[in-house]
Amino acid sequence: MTAKIYHNPRCGKSRDTLKLLVERGISVEIIEYLKTPPSSAELDDILQKLALEPLDLMRKKEAIYKELELGNQELDRTALISAMVNHPILIERPIVLYADKAALGRPPEAVLTILI
Repeated sequence: MTAKIYHNPRCGKSRDTLKLLVERGISVEIIEYLKTPPSSAELDDILQKLALEPLDLMRKKEAIYKELELGNQELDRTALISAMVNHPILIERPIVLYADKAALGRPPEAVLTILI
């Protein structure tokens, strides 16, 4: 079975998570999500598998977060997901999908729970 990682090669946690998967002999499909962001439907599915709301998966320290006023309580799930798709730098990384499960690699060892 192949794992899918939404990866940013410039991120240490993302590189560590990828290394952890490879060291365990897991076949990995690497998606550089800054170049190829998930669709709204894919991101919604990922959020459901992670049991997170969009704001829980957002990088709130990014300038675009403040520029778009994404902390506004009136924004709904669809608007927040759309912002993440249009500005993938907002998506926390790395995200690993394996079978029907997902995990956020923060810390990298957190992905081990879905490999069982």
